[in-house]
Amino acid sequence: MMKALTFDKNGIENLKFTDYKNPEIGNHEVLIRVKLAGVNPVDYYTVERLKVNPIPHIPGVEFSGEVVKVGDHVKSVSVGDRVTIYGRIFDGTCDMCMAGYETVCRNGGRIGVDANGGWAEYVAVEEKYVFKLPNEYTWEMGSSLTVAALTAYHALKEAQLSPSQTLVVFGASGNTGMFLVQLGKKFGAKVIAVSRKSWLRGYGADFVVDYNEVEEKVKEITNGKMADVVINSLGEQFWDKSFSVLGVRGKLVTFGTLLGGNVKVDLSQLYSKHISILGVNRGNRKDFIELLDICKDCKVKTWKIFKLEEGKEALKELFSKERDGRIFLYP
Repeated sequence: MMKALTFDKNGIENLKFTDYKNPEIGNHEVLIRVKLAGVNPVDYYTVERLKVNPIPHIPGVEFSGEVVKVGDHVKSVSVGDRVTIYGRIFDGTCDMCMAGYETVCRNGGRIGVDANGGWAEYVAVEEKYVFKLPNEYTWEMGSSLTVAALTAYHALKEAQLSPSQTLVVFGASGNTGMFLVQLGKKFGAKVIAVSRKSWLRGYGADFVVDYNEVEEKVKEITNGKMADVVINSLGEQFWDKSFSVLGVRGKLVTFGTLLGGNVKVDLSQLYSKHISILGVNRGNRKDFIELLDICKDCKVKTWKIFKLEEGKEALKELFSKERDGRIFLYP
């Protein structure tokens, strides 16, 4: 038996640190000893309200670890390898998968939601989702690639961010935000981080501006042109501000509803400025492979690391006003 965080019905109060049957692997599967797991808003929604499988369920959508056993037909990784995972479950045969868009597979799901995740000592994962973790990567980075970094990278690619453009990032100190700032610089953009956290300058932000002065500052920085790309990972609360800093032919990218999911859109402003609104969701395997190469010098701001048995507290701390960086769990 191994130790794991599990729940059999929704609600943080039902999350328990308990014994769980050791995972068994098939011919095409890999057994991973979890070294570190991220704590993500997706995990909060998983525990609180999502329909999950199996039950009792082990959450945890972001994790990295060491291979301890491989199935007879596994060839891409070996015992002892450091690994991370691509977390979208895909069938490889639907029209979206055939187009290279596994992230929206017609018959897909998510490891940690539609299969057991990494909030445990061990997890069994099919080989096609397991990738070697380059030596340059820490366990913190390895446990941030699946959702936080991949979503950021995919968002910038979908927005077709190009050198010399201006990128404005709302929620810049959050899980995805810190990667949007770093990757935005790698894309060659001028990056404006909307946050009160000065440490973002060390992550590549050209400017760090407060939420209360963002419109004025963006106008000043861009000489009135405003932003080419705005990314709002927070949702409703900052939607109007996100919209207001977009320039002509600007693109507003969104992928989060942490602060609400219902917004109003001024259609006259939308069409008169030729604005595009893009919704994105994680990323494709091609994005993930590119990310593993491009992000070797990326950094993770870690706030707190909890023991696995402290999972309830870790989830609640996601919403702490004092939170300043990522939260992780270690078995």
